[in-house]
Amino acid sequence: MITQTARPYHVLLVEDDAGDALLIEEALTTGGTPRSVVQAPDGVAALEYLRGGTATRPDLIVLDLNMPRMDGTELLGILKSDPDLKTIPVVMLTTSSSPDDISSAYRRHANAYIVKPVELDAFTNAVRSIDAFYRGTAARVPPA
Repeated sequence: MITQTARPYHVLLVEDDAGDALLIEEALTTGGTPRSVVQAPDGVAALEYLRGGTATRPDLIVLDLNMPRMDGTELLGILKSDPDLKTIPVVMLTTSSSPDDISSAYRRHANAYIVKPVELDAFTNAVRSIDAFYRGTAARVPPA
């Protein structure tokens, strides 16, 4: 029997809180689906990374909502209007459960919206939701 190892998928994590970023990266890189994670502290840094020309194109962007310089809502709008970036799936992972924030994210074509849980078990389930979303719906762009 031949088993095929899943190709690691590349995640761009856009998160301004260093503690949250560390926790999210740890959860994303341990167990389950193999992935590599690159962090950007805000929307401006994320765009610089994505448009830098030398970066590995992420298979998935995990995006916080409230950040300095450029927040997640603004970045999401830019990503989904850019012909080169709009096919990258975006999962919003934020503390906001405001119906206005959720509907705004989906109007801007977020692929999923997950509220950051406070307890570890709930957070682990949120990470599993990201994996399930990626495996179930993300379209991979073939390497150039």
